[in-house]
Amino acid sequence: MTRGDVAAIGECMVELSPRPGGLYGLGFGGDTLNTSIYLARLGVAVDYLTALGDDPFSQDMLSAWAAEGVGTGAVRRKPGRLPGLYLIQTDGAGERRFHYWRDQAPARELFADSGSPDLSGYRWIYLSGISLSLYGEAGRKRLYGALDAARAAGARVAFDLNYRPRGWPSASAAAEAVDAMLSRCDLAMPSLDDASALYGISEAGDLLRRFRSLGPEEVVLKQGPAAAMLAWGETVVEVPATAVAAVVDTTAAGDSFNAGYLAARLAGASAMDAASAGHRLAASVIGFPGAIIPRAAMPAAP
Repeated sequence: MTRGDVAAIGECMVELSPRPGGLYGLGFGGDTLNTSIYLARLGVAVDYLTALGDDPFSQDMLSAWAAEGVGTGAVRRKPGRLPGLYLIQTDGAGERRFHYWRDQAPARELFADSGSPDLSGYRWIYLSGISLSLYGEAGRKRLYGALDAARAAGARVAFDLNYRPRGWPSASAAAEAVDAMLSRCDLAMPSLDDASALYGISEAGDLLRRFRSLGPEEVVLKQGPAAAMLAWGETVVEVPATAVAAVVDTTAAGDSFNAGYLAARLAGASAMDAASAGHRLAASVIGFPGAIIPRAAMPAAP
């Protein structure tokens, strides 16, 4: 199998979202999958690494990813299994609640045995805190081993914290796993909200120092509509977010920022120019409902 530039690791689930008249529409969603689609649209060769069933929903996912240019050759199929599912409820103020059915999802078994995916040959490996929460302690150890081997062979690792408390037995368990991940990470891309929730630290500067102390040579701290803070070496800079006239839906704002940033870095852009590219893409994404915007709405290259 020909390797892409990036291997993205995680889970995509069946999504049921509200429609007019009390009905629900069917879709698919997942944080690292969103980033993969935007990377592919930006011209990056990206493979998605997960496990699915042999059911029609899983096949529809694979077909949709392939149509977007995302590599599916590394996706594992589990006979007789179904992907996870989540349902979205929206209240009168537009706030969303999520309900999950995913305990038996095959994606959780990607690193469950000695047949863990081979990560060698990729330039970058991308995953998130949600990815980490899938595998359990034994699975994470196998994941860490695969990442260590890939880094020894020249790959670099990018990590988005994406902390979701319901995916973990406790905050301390999540922090331990995230810290272990950060120690083998080259580029950390947390959001201020997630990092503050996990570590109980509210100051951006303190969080930057904490992340840098654990190993990443480059940290991008996303702050929603505020400027992103970048740190590498002895340098700390802020890159303003792109102004947005109206926010329609913040779904995948961070996922798309990560895609814009990583694609620019792969193309040789500076960290500051990469952050600007990430902001531009995120600004387009939050102007549309849902995680994946129409192709025609993708921002033009600078």
